Amino acid sequence: MTSADYLPFLIQAVLAALITGGVIGASHLLGQRFRPNKIKDSAYECGMAGEGLVHTRFSVKFWLTALLFMLFDLEVVILIPWTFVYREFLAGGIPILGPVLFFIGVLVLGLVYEVRKGALKWER
Repeated sequence: MTSADYLPFLIQAVLAALITGGVIGASHLLGQRFRPNKIKDSAYECGMAGEGLVHTRFSVKFWLTALLFMLFDLEVVILIPWTFVYREFLAGGIPILGPVLFFIGVLVLGLVYEVRKGALKWER
């Protein structure tokens, strides 16, 4: 591989850094400034005072569901590039089926463990 092969990655990384810096810079320049006459936690958009607790507590079930979603979502993101380079690995004589099956096997074992522990049962 030559350095020209990495040029698209470099361009994407530079654009991501510029966009991130631009958004953060714009929020500092255009964002709301400290005003001494403004009361903290006052009504923001509708002009009506809030009712109830400001910081409500969520059940652990919500966090568990989010964690499981992130876990399996990230693993799918790892599997997608393997599907795109599968033919290149085969052409290069590199065995890829074993590692992919091992990865999927670990996923299946994790899912079986979650089902047995009742992590996916919402009503408990």
